[in-house]
Amino acid sequence: MRTSRGEVHAMVGGSGPPVLLLHGYPQSSMMWRDAATLLAKRCTVVATDLAGYGRSFRPAPTADHRAHDKRTMGGDQLETMQALGFDRFSVAGHDRGGRVAYRMALDHPAHVARLAVLDIVPTAEVYRLNGTLFGRFYWHWSFLAQPAPLPERLIGGDRDAFFDLHVRAGMGLGATEGRYPAEIMLGYRQALDDPGLVEGMCEDYRAGAGADREADEADAAAGARIDCPVLVLWAGRGSLPRVYPDVLEVWRAWARNVRGEPIDAAHFLVEDQPEQVAARLASFVAGP
Repeated sequence: MRTSRGEVHAMVGGSGPPVLLLHGYPQSSMMWRDAATLLAKRCTVVATDLAGYGRSFRPAPTADHRAHDKRTMGGDQLETMQALGFDRFSVAGHDRGGRVAYRMALDHPAHVARLAVLDIVPTAEVYRLNGTLFGRFYWHWSFLAQPAPLPERLIGGDRDAFFDLHVRAGMGLGATEGRYPAEIMLGYRQALDDPGLVEGMCEDYRAGAGADREADEADAAAGARIDCPVLVLWAGRGSLPRVYPDVLEVWRAWARNVRGEPIDAAHFLVEDQPEQVAARLASFVAGP
């Protein structure tokens, strides 16, 4: 799909109320492969690659990193949905995609009917953590946000180690056998061979440390809140419940109508438990 900044890769299927599915780091729309197939039985599903990831365009980095901030990336996604004929729709995002999703709900309330965020709290909340918690559970935020080209060069120096000891280590932890077929893992690994993608994901985190955090803090200071219904799903065996005793309480400071629950999974809950995630999303998107 052509947008004002570049081409966004999208996969569309199903029928019913429209829902935009956004992936996390360091993935692509491929992460929704099983859940989207189930969700498409009740919804019109649009699964896209965020700018800088997958098969979508690679924005040129800017000094302020705003080419990769969630406000700008959300604009790409809104243009994509409108080009497909959807002016009002639900958005569900995991990890970095969840950050784009809630920014869309704050910036474009007339277009976002319902919001689902998966295994995140708002960016500003993460940066309020003390140093020990941040360093233990969010160390890669600081690493990837370092000035270019330090993280890009280090990742490129041993891409196998970065993938095996960081990315792959978080996948398949207690997941049902077969959730991560060899071809899927190979696809995720080979993506790191693209210097443009590595640059894009680092710029994503640089934007998170600056523009995204600033946007959140400005909204919090102004008392802005998400008006549409919000579903929060998180990994019961992930980091979030170890850092935040009450995940829903965190979100209630940001949204007026919040519901949610943990999923018995690790961080990559969409791939670990696609049936559970799809069922909850379908009921939420199609429900009252």
